[in-house]
Order: sequence, then C-alpha cells, then structure tokens
Amino acid sequence: MNLNSKILLPGGAGLVGQNLIARLIKKGYKNIVVIDKHQANLNILKKIQPTINTVYADLAIAGDWQKHFASADVVVMLQAQIGGNDIQDFIRNNIDSTRIILEQIKINKIPRLIHISSSVVMSMADDFYTQTKKTQEQMVLESGILCPILRPTLMFGWFDRKHLGWLSRFMKKSPVFPIPGHGQYIRQPLYVGDFCNIIISCLNSHTVNGTFNISGHEKIDYIDIIQEIKRTTKAKTIITRIPYRFFYALLWTWGVFDRNPPFTTQQLAALIAKDEFEIINWPKIFDVSYTPFSRAVEETFNHPIYSKVELEF
Repeated sequence: MNLNSKILLPGGAGLVGQNLIARLIKKGYKNIVVIDKHQANLNILKKIQPTINTVYADLAIAGDWQKHFASADVVVMLQAQIGGNDIQDFIRNNIDSTRIILEQIKINKIPRLIHISSSVVMSMADDFYTQTKKTQEQMVLESGILCPILRPTLMFGWFDRKHLGWLSRFMKKSPVFPIPGHGQYIRQPLYVGDFCNIIISCLNSHTVNGTFNISGHEKIDYIDIIQEIKRTTKAKTIITRIPYRFFYALLWTWGVFDRNPPFTTQQLAALIAKDEFEIINWPKIFDVSYTPFSRAVEETFNHPIYSKVELEF
C-alpha cells in the first residue's frame, strides 16, 4: 500500500479507530474514510484529525454510505456493539452490519479486508457480545474472503471510553473504588497502540492471512490493574473489596435506569470467568514492538493531547 491508498474504516470512531487513525496520519496516510453512527464521536475525530473524511451512517441499514466502498483499497472492519442490555443492539451492530459490509467488499472487489474479531470467541463467557462476535467471525470465514482475523483481548489506550479509561475517570470522581470479591481475576490487557501497529502491518502485507489470537503478553490480576491506574493517575480514591453478590446487585440496579451502562452484569460474569488466552509471538509475526503494561498505562493517561479526549458512550 502507498500513502494515497484509500483506507475505509467502518466503525472507525471508537477506541481502535481513533488510535489507528492517529498512527496512520503520523505515518503520512492521506485517504482515510470513517463511517460511523456515533455523531458525537465522529465530531471529536474530525476535530482531532481534520484531514480525514467522516460519514455519519448506520451500517446495519443499506444506504448512501455504501458508495464509499467504490475504489477502496482496504477495509478494516471495526464496528462492534460491546456493551448494553438489549440483544437487538448487538445483532444490528455486530451481525446485520457485517452482512452488508461483506457484500460491498465482494461487489466492489476490494483487494484487502482486515477483520477485528475478539478473544471472546474463545471465551467461556456466554453473553450477547460473545454470542454475536462468534457469529460475526463465522460470517467472515464463510464469506470466502481471504483476510487476517485478529482476536484482541481487553484493550486500553487513548480514547478508551468503556474499559480502563472509564475506570480511571470513575476513580477521579469517587472517594471509594469498589472491587468485586477478591479481585484476583486474571486479565491479559492489550495496549491498543500495539494492536494498531499490528493492523498497519496487515495493511502493508497481503501475505499475512488467517486467524490470530492477539493477547496482552502480561497476565495481571484485575485488582493490580486498578492499583496501577491509581498510581499513574495519582487518584485519591480508596480501593475496597465488596462481596460479589452485592456488586452484582449494584450493577443490576444501575442497568435498570441506564440503557447503555458502562459496565453490565454480563460483563461482570465475564470478568470472573477465569479465561486465559493463548499468547502467540505476535511481535515477531507482525514485526512490531511490544509495550510493557506499566509503560503503556503511562502513555495512555499522560499523553499531552490524546489522554484528555473523552469519547461518549
């Protein structure tokens, strides 16, 4: 690919898209098109990166946005419903949108697809996100389109609105930070900066295809992640453990009043599911560097510009 290649990013206004675009722009790529239905986050993206083309559209509904697939050199499929309590949102954003996008890739004979799947397809969890991401990945496999399928674990970094980013903001606002149960739930957080470098590697190599489990290389207890965020952000909150059932009840009550809560009972169940994911040598496979967790947290919360940007839910 050259710097003028047309890069199409469905769902590109979220965590991965915003980080990927920042790195593509830095490398000199000029022809980037983002299609997303979150107007507020599109506006944030356009303000930060004014040279890119943003398109407001619902990818689950066929429409004028499909014309942007014409002459595209690569599609990085990023759209995803991550949280929420309504299964129809997951079906629309993870399955219906994928069906239309795959059709457009075939119709327009786009030479390169990179699909962003998730480690949850290998998880013991059984929630709406897991169910629909499994279906989505199967749709890509059955499409016959040769492509890399990347399965990242929990990601964090600049523009993180739902995971570690939300936790850090909660720390700053609340005098007490509750931890469910003992808090010793193994996580393998993946720095989104590293993941974006993997995507860029796939952009520039059409020979890398197949399914890849992209896990964080460090296995860290959830409570230790929280402690590291507190240290880095200099938050004054008191970290305290509370019984799992009480924590669950608090989330359930929150979900009654908030249609799209930042953390749900299903995600809590996934947290304690004792999943441990395969660690492959992705730095060697994709010729990228690995960022140690502590340094990645430092970069995430102390960047002079990007660490101050908050996306909306």
